Amino acid sequence: MHFFRGQMYQVHPERTLESSSIQGVSWTPLLDTVYMAPSESMKQASVQKVVKAGRTLCSVLLSAFPNLIRDRKHHFRNYRQCCSGKELVDALLSLSHMIQSRSQTIGIWQVLVDEALLIHVKKDLNFHDKENQFYRMVDAQIAKVETANEKEQEEELVESLSWLMQLGPDALLTMILRKQPCQRTKEELELIFEELLHIKAVSHLSNLVKWELASVLVFESHAKAGTVLFHQGEKGTSWYIIWKGSVNVVTHGKGLVTTLHEGDDFGQLALVNDAPRAATIILREDNCHFLRVDKQDFNRILKDVEANTVRLEEHGKVVLVLEKSPSGGGIIEEEAPAKSSMYTVMAGTPEKILEHLLETMRLTSSTNDHTDTFVSDFLLTHSVFMPTPMFCQALLHHFQNEPTEGSDQERASYSLRKRQKIMHLVSQWVELYGQLLREDPTAMKFLEKMVEYFSSESQLAGLLKEHFQDHRKIRTPELSASTLKRNKQVQNEVNLFASLDDGCNKPIMRPQDKILYDIYRPDLSCIISLLPVNASVQDVIASVENQSEATRDLTLVKVSCSGDRTELKLDDREVYTSLGLNERLFICATVEMDSLIPHPDQFGPRTGTADILELYNSRDLANQLNEYDWELFNCIHEVELLHYVFGPQNFRSATTANLDRFIRHFNELQFWVVTELCLCSDLNRRAQLLRKFIKVAAILREHKNLNSFFALMFGLSNSAVSRLAKTWERLPNKTKKLYSTFEALLDPSRNHRAYRLTVAKMSPPIIPLLPLLLKDMTFIQVGNKTYVDNLINFDKMRMIATSVRQVQHCRSQLCVPVSPLRSRMDRIVPDSMAMRISTYSTMSLSFENLSGIHTYLRGLRVISVQRTLSQLSRELEP
Repeated sequence: MHFFRGQMYQVHPERTLESSSIQGVSWTPLLDTVYMAPSESMKQASVQKVVKAGRTLCSVLLSAFPNLIRDRKHHFRNYRQCCSGKELVDALLSLSHMIQSRSQTIGIWQVLVDEALLIHVKKDLNFHDKENQFYRMVDAQIAKVETANEKEQEEELVESLSWLMQLGPDALLTMILRKQPCQRTKEELELIFEELLHIKAVSHLSNLVKWELASVLVFESHAKAGTVLFHQGEKGTSWYIIWKGSVNVVTHGKGLVTTLHEGDDFGQLALVNDAPRAATIILREDNCHFLRVDKQDFNRILKDVEANTVRLEEHGKVVLVLEKSPSGGGIIEEEAPAKSSMYTVMAGTPEKILEHLLETMRLTSSTNDHTDTFVSDFLLTHSVFMPTPMFCQALLHHFQNEPTEGSDQERASYSLRKRQKIMHLVSQWVELYGQLLREDPTAMKFLEKMVEYFSSESQLAGLLKEHFQDHRKIRTPELSASTLKRNKQVQNEVNLFASLDDGCNKPIMRPQDKILYDIYRPDLSCIISLLPVNASVQDVIASVENQSEATRDLTLVKVSCSGDRTELKLDDREVYTSLGLNERLFICATVEMDSLIPHPDQFGPRTGTADILELYNSRDLANQLNEYDWELFNCIHEVELLHYVFGPQNFRSATTANLDRFIRHFNELQFWVVTELCLCSDLNRRAQLLRKFIKVAAILREHKNLNSFFALMFGLSNSAVSRLAKTWERLPNKTKKLYSTFEALLDPSRNHRAYRLTVAKMSPPIIPLLPLLLKDMTFIQVGNKTYVDNLINFDKMRMIATSVRQVQHCRSQLCVPVSPLRSRMDRIVPDSMAMRISTYSTMSLSFENLSGIHTYLRGLRVISVQRTLSQLSRELEP
């Protein structure tokens, strides 16, 4: 029943990109457990459930439509006791309101075809939604057996459909890929294209190439491990992407070189160089699936890409590379040439990319525009290739530069148009970065100068005032009462800085904010220093030296609860806010470093808090946790994700402290679940506590708080908890079924396809699984060069920005928890349709107890050493 009990999902705060490993999120095998591949555990757990769900579905369907199975006649041929594909789809759509579309229904029936519970009369492996395609149900007589009562039957139908709906999209996509490329419809090509967006092997390719691949990919599967796909020295005929399974790469003389897994590719080199295969590929496991591109199609796509690429040169050097958009659309500008409106920037010099942006952008373009993302792509990522001083200087140059050709009227019109675009771009920049610009003296000096320029021209001043009024209408619901009053005072002024005041009432950590640093000596005594968030190691050491009047050379060391020691470099920054779970900072002489031991507090609590948790209603606990999560999530600026992935060392004046805090909270929740269960010695109380955690996870999923939902689920699937068989046995069957349903979302196969499909069906507000988003961005960062031929790889910037925009989308509607802990003024909502409000249970606790939950969740203490947790678990149930 429990899928991934042998693994732990944990975020690692270290973001060193010197190694080839992906930092951020990893599946880490735990100690004292037997590792089982996720695909194998998924297969073992799902086959019996599919059979049971299929039989339940057929039973209910035949009871509701007794004439569904009957003799058929088509093209003078008789087919006994069967039903048509179209009738099956129609019947299932009318049977349940859970199913929203025909494609979703086709996916469900395809699952039953794949498991041979539904068989085509001509043994076709694909399900067809057609009147003249006939199917037989296996053991139709058994399927007609009815369950004990109507209520039980309805519950089993809901459970069966929920399970089949999770498997349906994957089965539908496999069915589409089995088709010949020429038989795929436009809608089917779009589904394949969406899948390619999440496959590691093609992450570096442009959308044009991915769209071309969607139309030529061939599905290929092999059943047995040990099958040789091709031998070293053979002629290369195809490029392969591993869609499911893994393969071994073997070469003459060296034997096994490496193992490739889901999302990896092989065979491309032989096609590019027109050379023999450089290695032998052998299937490592049964039932491997591949996406294949044959040589002819591969070469054609390369030629098409080159034909659709335009390179602009200045002084004999390429300065801008454009590629034709897949849909022929893309950037549209009323006055721009038709040719440029169909092309997307792939690479270029920073100055030329900015120039092209100003030429092609519309005055209505915004960072929230989903049809034309060029403005958003540039502004979200410009700090990587065009730091703020360089960006401000370039904009000033464009603003002051006057055209030299054309009549006076033409030059004046061109200048006004260009300045309007610059003003619009600057206002979008201010709106996006907000308070971050207040911390940057260069940005503030530039903005003050731009306000002077804009105010001196009446047309620009009017346009800026109009933009500010539109912005205030959009942002009003999330502003506090004090901010609303302040905005009233400036509503008749030209105010470019209005956006800088937004969110000033949030507990956001900024680079220069001062916080208390707890720094320990070798004797475990503590020194407390008040230092900025982005203080360097050198600053921390200097502060300690001033307090202790030490004269010897000191070093700052990060010590984990397991005793690992990491000496920090003098120029490292944000060392306190980036500490991992139960990590501490120690200061000592270099010779004392090896003798450092963890502080006793780092080992976590010795007694649990089950007696306190028993007092809290599950819904109140989940609601308070959800409110706290939103508080932390809203403090994260989108650009922090970019700084985190590219490495904070590349952005000395920036901070990722808010993101680090959120990640640490994710890890804390995961170990909180394990700690409390392993410290609860009474079996009955432990079973009740386990049930409470599952209920809290269910409520968090209702709130679309997927980050904490997954944190709790990863805690429940930890090996120290999963092995507590007696505890799990005491759960009610309903709770077990609920947990089993949630567990399917943990499946990491197909690049966490189950989770991604779930999120795609949700509407904001959502708290996504942020560690997975960071993992996606890390793959993009590591797998794609930032510079190609001395040009900025802007296609990489576009992919990074697309990932960052997921956070913007999740927060595009406000979540305002209605809590007794909030003042009445903070809960005034001018437009009730502009946001969704989470509500509390009618069984809610008193104000005092809610305050207790609030305090409890902000002071969690956990054990984060897996060996200790496993030992405690064995003591509970040997």
